[in-house]
Amino acid sequence: MRMGRFWLPLVGFVVLVAFLAVGLTLNPRVVPSPLIGKAAPAFRLPTLADPQRQFSVSDAQGQVWLLNVWASWCAPCLEEHPLIDALSKQGVPVYGLNYKDKQDAATAWLARHGNPYVLSVVDANGRVGIDYGVYGTPETYLIDKQGVIRFKHVGPLDPALVERTLLPMIEKLRRS
Repeated sequence: MRMGRFWLPLVGFVVLVAFLAVGLTLNPRVVPSPLIGKAAPAFRLPTLADPQRQFSVSDAQGQVWLLNVWASWCAPCLEEHPLIDALSKQGVPVYGLNYKDKQDAATAWLARHGNPYVLSVVDANGRVGIDYGVYGTPETYLIDKQGVIRFKHVGPLDPALVERTLLPMIEKLRRS
């Protein structure tokens, strides 16, 4: 009887340690998204450059493209900006989702740092961000020709991720 009382807490402790050990090996930038493999949530938002002009996900259908969530107040967005610019110069269509920002601040930020986006749409109240499961800025979504989300990255892109993961996925999706 006494041996059973000893083993049960020990087994429970070992299981808890195993779960914690596995959790510590996970990459916090890899956030599983229920949207992977599903149609990108539809939206129609005004563009940053011309609020009279609207953009919708369906407007980009037929091409492989990136949706990059950014804001002028986001320090990591400035860190990843050269990579977004490089992707754009390599012919990857990058659309911006300006998230919870002021239009004049966002416009000035792009004027100061360069505008790599085909266009940016304004999500001033963050409602589209909620539909996309945005945790914060920056975030990047890879969307295929049919408008299906194939990849999501939380946080700033880095050169290794772009070279090893993003560009090969883009090329593969373009060929299919």
